[in-house]
Amino acid sequence: MNTRRTTVRCLPGVLAATALGAALLAGCGIRATEVPTDFGPAPSRVRCSLAEPNASEQAARGLQVQVFLLCGSSLVAVDRTVRVPDGATDAGRRVVVAQGLLDELSASPSAAEKEAGYTTSVRGGTTVSGPRPGDPEDALRLSTAPGSLASSALGQIVCTFSDSAAAEGDGSVILGGPDEAPPRRYKCTDEVRTRPGSVKPPSAEAA
Repeated sequence: MNTRRTTVRCLPGVLAATALGAALLAGCGIRATEVPTDFGPAPSRVRCSLAEPNASEQAARGLQVQVFLLCGSSLVAVDRTVRVPDGATDAGRRVVVAQGLLDELSASPSAAEKEAGYTTSVRGGTTVSGPRPGDPEDALRLSTAPGSLASSALGQIVCTFSDSAAAEGDGSVILGGPDEAPPRRYKCTDEVRTRPGSVKPPSAEAA
């Protein structure tokens, strides 16, 4: 009379189980051990989430604006303020606002922003000026050619400028560099916001 022998196999998945895993491991001749489950306190701030700023305090410090910082793999808008001198002409105001935005983009994120995962690719010392003769009147000239900037840095600048008083308000901005190359019109698209590290802002000749 043949006797069938039943073999209990220990599968790798058993090791990932909790209570059931302990019972099965015991059946496999392995002594169950207690695994620590205390991984420390929960994160104090949700990633890419910041406390709402005090609007009245912001207004007292200057013009309320938004700049786009990197968080995770996307561009996320955060609130800032830019000082604009009284009596500035429209053209002068645009350049002042644009420079203020650049300064905010290149500044190191605050402690709260760093804790929430924000970073920036825009280098310090970048400056902006108004149009040259022959440029469209709303063009802005950067001290670094836009085409030579990292994709994420250009995305930050284009999305920040196109959503501010530095642009026409149609979701685009005309940018040039310090050379003689004609400026181009750049747009901030959904693809740029969601994949700034691999998608450069699309551009076309500025009319």
